[in-house]
This record gives sequence, structure tokens and C-alpha cells, in this order.
Amino acid sequence: MNSTTTELGKMLRKLRIDREETLGDMAEHLGCTSSYLSAIEKGKRPAPAGFASKLAKLYSLSPDDERDIAAAADKTVRNVKVDLGATSDVKREAALVFARSFDELDDDTSRRILKLLQAKRRDS
Repeated sequence: MNSTTTELGKMLRKLRIDREETLGDMAEHLGCTSSYLSAIEKGKRPAPAGFASKLAKLYSLSPDDERDIAAAADKTVRNVKVDLGATSDVKREAALVFARSFDELDDDTSRRILKLLQAKRRDS
């Protein structure tokens, strides 16, 4: 990520302006420092887990706004950690093969995997 304002940063700034808040005000409401929040806005730090739902709750955002913020926050994620401790052997193998093959996946294959996983989530 670079140090320019991210899509998430633009959303946060708009939310602050709409609520007539400063960066410090929003940071205080979120329970973090203004420098940490600024780093999230500028793409220097990823948004923490649950960031969108915390914002939605604090600012009474609509479900659509929460989804948009969550999608923008997802774009800031650099790493994904998967706990394989209590999973089946086949799930463990699938996760490891995926991780090892990740850099070699083309966009078409990635889209097919994404579509499959999204359909599975909808069916659950």
C-alpha cells in the first residue's frame, strides 16, 4: 500500500465531514490514536478486523454503508492468517495447496474460486 489516501480513507474522511468531526474525534470514538487512524486512511496500516462493524455501530450506518466500508477495508488487508489447528486433513491440505499456489493463480482461476466460495457462503 502506498501513502496516498485509500478508498477507505476517503470514506472515513467523508463520514467525519458529514458528522463535523476531526480525525481526533473519530479516533477517540474508535478507541485508537489519531496517528493510527491516519495511517489506516493513508494505507500505511490495514484496517483491523471488525473495523466496518464498529464504525457502523458507532455512527448508525446503514447495512449498505457498512458493506461498502467493509469492502474498502478488505482492500487494505496485507496478510491472511488461517488457523488450521482444529480442521480436517482435507481442509488443511486444501488451505496449504491454495497458499502455495496463490502467486501462480491467474485472474480467471481466482474469479472461479471466488465465485465458488461466495456461492458456498450464500448457501450456508
